[in-house]
Amino acid sequence: MKPNPIVGQGTPLHRWQTSTQLAQLAHVSVAQLVPEGCRAVIIAPHPDDEVLGCGGLLQGLATLGRPVQLISVTDGSASHPGSRRWPVARLNVERPQESAEALHRLGLPPHGLQWLRAGFADSQVAAREDELAAFIRRHLKPTDVVFATWREDGHCDHEAVGRASAVAAQAVGARFYELPVWAWHWASPEGSQLPWHRARKIPLSSAALARKRHAIHAFASQLEGDPQIGLPAVLPPYVVERLLQPFEVVFV
Repeated sequence: MKPNPIVGQGTPLHRWQTSTQLAQLAHVSVAQLVPEGCRAVIIAPHPDDEVLGCGGLLQGLATLGRPVQLISVTDGSASHPGSRRWPVARLNVERPQESAEALHRLGLPPHGLQWLRAGFADSQVAAREDELAAFIRRHLKPTDVVFATWREDGHCDHEAVGRASAVAAQAVGARFYELPVWAWHWASPEGSQLPWHRARKIPLSSAALARKRHAIHAFASQLEGDPQIGLPAVLPPYVVERLLQPFEVVFV
């Protein structure tokens, strides 16, 4: 098992803001990624990954009127181990509710969104990866454009979801793109850890960025830790700010 790279405060935001690699990425529009007549399928390991990874993309899809299928692989109930403030039973209920509120804040119309909760165990997705690939495949069409977390993102669930989604997309002939989420924490802005040759930048307007920020703040459980047991927040401010640059990156 490889070591967990999501430790400490990670790569400082200012290093990403001055990254020459990021600065020179080619731009891509939402319309180019998801052409007319296609459906976007967003596959999130946990409730919040769909907003953290592609809250701007989701807004663009809503503006274009593209149909969206969201698949939440887990309910994210393992985010606060040992917490009495955020026990598993509470998280099972509240984390999906937080996602629903976040999607509302992004302006996604309920009639244009299909949402599946797959019910896999948080932090245990890799143990049922083949089953997940089969589940995703059943819900895909060849004309779909699939977005999932990057297969090397650094979190075990993110990587398993990326691998399973890639297998499912290939099986049906759908296009497949990957989204870095935790990679911004551990990767080097000038290094070779990210597949820069595959990276494209989706520009976000100031209004879109503000809506994404507002949506992230719907995830109260992730913004709070549990001081009684010394548990820090999953999404402390320095993590949130790294995810609120005026663009999103997709690996094509």
